[in-house]
Formats: sequence, structure tokens, C-alpha cells
Amino acid sequence: MTPVKLALVSVSDKTGLVDFVRGLHEMGVEIISTGGTKRTIAEAGIPVKDISEYTGFPEMMDGRVKTLHPKVHGGLLALRDNPEHMAIAGEHHIRMIDMVVVNLYPFEATVAKPDVTLEDAIENIDIGGPSMVRSAAKNYRSVAIVTNPARYAQVLDEMRANNGAVTDRTRAELAVEAYTLTSGYDTAISTWLRKNMLKEEGMPGVHTVRGVKQQDVRYGENPHQQAAFYRLGNTAPYGLAAAKILQGKELSFNNYLDLEAVLSGVREFDEPTAYIVKHTSPCGVASNPELSLAYYEALECDPLSAFGGIVGFNREVDANTAQSLLDGMARYGFLECILAPAFSEEAKAALAVKKNLRLVEVPDLTAQDPFDFKRVTGGFVMQELDQDTVPAELKVVTKVAPTADQMTSLLWAWRVVKTTKSNAIVYARGTHTVGIGGGVYSRVDANKIAAAKAGDRAQGSVLASDAFFPQPDNITVAHEAGVVAIIQPGGSIKDQEVVDMCDQLGIAMVVTGVRHFKH
Repeated sequence: MTPVKLALVSVSDKTGLVDFVRGLHEMGVEIISTGGTKRTIAEAGIPVKDISEYTGFPEMMDGRVKTLHPKVHGGLLALRDNPEHMAIAGEHHIRMIDMVVVNLYPFEATVAKPDVTLEDAIENIDIGGPSMVRSAAKNYRSVAIVTNPARYAQVLDEMRANNGAVTDRTRAELAVEAYTLTSGYDTAISTWLRKNMLKEEGMPGVHTVRGVKQQDVRYGENPHQQAAFYRLGNTAPYGLAAAKILQGKELSFNNYLDLEAVLSGVREFDEPTAYIVKHTSPCGVASNPELSLAYYEALECDPLSAFGGIVGFNREVDANTAQSLLDGMARYGFLECILAPAFSEEAKAALAVKKNLRLVEVPDLTAQDPFDFKRVTGGFVMQELDQDTVPAELKVVTKVAPTADQMTSLLWAWRVVKTTKSNAIVYARGTHTVGIGGGVYSRVDANKIAAAKAGDRAQGSVLASDAFFPQPDNITVAHEAGVVAIIQPGGSIKDQEVVDMCDQLGIAMVVTGVRHFKH
């Protein structure tokens, strides 16, 4: 391992910079720097040489050209064990640079500003920084490339323990970290320019998904499968990536999928709502001004399926709701997780008795990805989010129209069925579900499941279907269960037969013209 003798330092993020450079100086490292970084180092009383003095060329073109010079890149790329390289370096007075400390212009922070212009964005595309990073990383056996301030302490400790040298393993790790940085940086730039410079409409021509591993999870869909959770790179954490796990066991792969289903469900509602999920589909949903009552009403829909499920709320879980959760678990069995934007101190204290119960706090329930995609062999399919929650037009197609209360319940059930796996049927009374059938092969089977779950509670209920009815047999099932009004997209070749059956049985029906398949 060769000791670090010469370091080039040029950073936009100056976190920890002075202490790090002072540590280098104390070990006899000579510092070369640029612009604002040099001023910061000099003001701290640390000797530093300007890049222009080192290269013999001034910074020019408003700072666009300063480190793009053979004395910089030759000093980074020269192979120390190659006699020809070293002879050329000596001939041109190129010194070997042993360390580069660089982080890049804040492109992502710049374009995140609401009033950013194309010119501002372009000026914050770093050129010299990525060039130095890539040159240093390519020659990692001889050059340490430090791009993350969180690494400063580790690097100094290693140098102090190794006579000024950075270990081979750490230089390799730093090189990989550096290429990860530049690849993410270029992805952020191309993604933003594609949308804002090319004004690309519709689905993007190229869509790059970059995941940053956050943690290993307990296991995959089954205990013999390894799994991990990744957050999207190039963005501030949001959604489940921003969640705080307040208590409980580590999450599993399946927990994350169910939590996402809960998160997608509760964000559909403005009123206080409880949303219970099992295997990524709701088994009970209710809205009530009193959150604890919303949970009781959601649980009553299907307490058997709620066993081992996940509950989500779109309001802070207070002491009363926490007690409702404890009562529900005492009666019907355990829950895996509870998701909410917040938990009161009283609620956390009450739920602490369930040590394995995960409390998952997601402060912002509204943050969503711009696209939804699913993996297939060799690629993925991607689509816009299904955000048509409130039908733009409702058409009453039967002789009898829904009452005002029935219409309120129909529109509420429509939001639930949107988040239920197809084929999906939801029975509701007021603003709580009484029966849900979903994720089965035929619509009439989903209907029968929902009716069976509802039992006598189906009397006077309304029904929501995520897609059209292929046969009027669904209307017969609904009528026998006690349904009085139906909301569905329409569009079947047998629509008229379906409407005629509703008229014959005295059921009101409205159509939305919008389907909500969820696979």
C-alpha cells in the first residue's frame, strides 16, 4: 500500500470538509483545490495550492474548465507500475495524485426547485467532477476516490493505522461507490432533460429504476428465500422508504407488499378510515369520524381473514384506537403490522405490550411514484397510476334511481373496489364494508364470496364491481343477498340484459364508464 502524498479536493457539499483536510495535512498530505473549496480550506488555516497554480492554466469559461487538464487526469490515470507511463509523466512534469475528494454539483437539488429554468439545470450539470471521479476510480489500485463525506472518518482512521495508506479493500469499495454515484447522477440528468428539454409526452422512451439497498428483510415470500428492501435512488425517501418502524420484529418481503396495499388503500379516503389487508387485498374497510369505531366496523366485515393481517389508518392512532386494536387482537387474534401517519405517545405505550407487533409510521401518505410497473421475464411493463377515483360521469341506467344515501355509499364502495384485486366485488352499508370478494377467476364467484361474507348484513347494502358484469347472473346473486343498488363500469355486450334484470328485481344501477382492474 502506497501512502497518500498528494490529494485533489473539490466539493460542493462541504460537510466535514475542514476536519478531514486538516487530518490529511497532519499526516503530511499536500492539498490541491479549486474555487470555493480552496477558500474554505485556506480560511481554516490549512495550506492549500490552487488548481491553476498546479496546472499552469487559469480556470476559464466561468469555471466550466478547471480540472480538465493532463496534469490532473495524467496524475490520476498513470499506472504506477508501468515504466512507459511513469516516463511520460516525468517528461511532462505530471505528479501522481493519490487521492481525489469530490462530490458533484447539486443537480437534483437544483431541479427540485419549483422555479428552476432549463438554463439553471444545465449550469448545474457537473463535468469536471464526474471526469475526475471516473479517472480516479478506474485507477483505484493506486488512487483513493472519496465521494461521500460519511467516509471521511474511516479513511483517516485507516491512514493513521497504515502509515498514510488506504487499504486495498477500502479503495475498491470507494471506486464502486464512485461509479454508483456517477451512474445515478447521469440517470437523474437524463430523466429530467427527457421530460423538461425534450418535452417527451406519454410513457418515457427510457425508464431507469435504480434501487439502493436499505436493509435485508426477514425472508422472501417463503422462509427459504433471501430478500431485501431497496429504496429508489436519486430521490428523497418517501412512502415506505421514509417509514419509521417504531417497534416490533423485522419486516418480511410479504409485509412490505401488504403495507404497500394498505398505504395505497388509505390514501384514497379523506375521512378518518381504517383499512385491513390480507395478502395485498382488503378484507375490511370503514370510514367513521371516530377512528376507533372505523376500526371496529372494518374488523366486523371479515374478522376471520383479518387474523394475521395488516391495518392501516389515515389519521394518527390515538389512545382509544390503540385500545380498540388491543381488544380486536384479544378477540380475533394477532396482527402483523399497523400503519399510520403518526402514533400518539399514549397509543405507543398501550401497544408496546405487543412486542412483535410492528408499528409503521409513514408521515406523508400522499407521496406516490409517477408510474406503476411489474416485472416480467426479461423486462417489465409500466403504466400510469390509476388515479380516477371519483367518476367524471355517473349514469343511472335503471328505472329506479339510487337514493342520496345509497349514492353516497356507492361512491364510497367504488373507492374500495378500486383497491381490491380483480375480479372484485364489494358490499357496503353506509361507509363500511360488509363483504368483499376478490382475486378469484370469475366475477360471479367473487360476488358469491362477498355475499357469503356479508350474510344477513347484506340486507339493504350496495354493491361495487371493478368491471362489467358478463352475465345477469351476478344481479340474481346480489338480489338474493339483499343488495338494493349497484355501481359498475358497464361496457358488456350483455349490458341491457343486466339492466333488465335490475329493473325486474327493483335494484338501482349506475355506471361509471371507468374500469378498475387490479392484478
